[in-house]
Amino acid sequence: MTERSHGWPLLPLALLLLAAFSGSPGIAEGPPAAPADAFLEALSGLCGHAFAGRVVTNEPRPAEPDPFEAETLVMHVRRCEPGRVEVPFHVGADRSRTWVLTRTAGGLRLKHDHRHEDGSPDAVTLYGGDTATAGTAVRQEFPVDEESRATFRRQGLTVSVTNVWAMELVPRERFVYELSRPGRLFRVEFDLSRAVAPPPAPWGHE
Repeated sequence: MTERSHGWPLLPLALLLLAAFSGSPGIAEGPPAAPADAFLEALSGLCGHAFAGRVVTNEPRPAEPDPFEAETLVMHVRRCEPGRVEVPFHVGADRSRTWVLTRTAGGLRLKHDHRHEDGSPDAVTLYGGDTATAGTAVRQEFPVDEESRATFRRQGLTVSVTNVWAMELVPRERFVYELSRPGRLFRVEFDLSRAVAPPPAPWGHE
């Protein structure tokens, strides 16, 4: 065996070692985004757009016709700032509801901003909660907080003191708003594959 043939097997080995230690181009550096940030970023990516929805789960069935099922439902990702997104939820001509999501040190916070037609706050407003777990980039859950429990008790809405809200977002497919508690499950699903005309501003935010 010649001196040249002795050296030949070392060349592929050297190239493999060089590739291993030099890193591969195109691989992202740094840790992945936290689920809360990924979720908020995906929602912010819809800013300025509105989407139609429908009730997909309403258990137990109400004895009286539910206005959420009889009216046109539209969500509008209306205002986006770093760490904060406002999403009005229109039920027919009722423009009283806005979901407000903010980034906190531990995750996300959901609050429901309820207004009257003259823009004044409803007696039950700014209720919601903070995420208790990391969740995922697709789903975030918000157990009711103590401030909201106090509001519900003050207004005689004791059934709501165990509320858990959730939001799901699958880009270009669906956005889901969910309310659950023992014996109750309500879900509205919005079609993200097709935008609709943005509605007027919610009451109090003109």
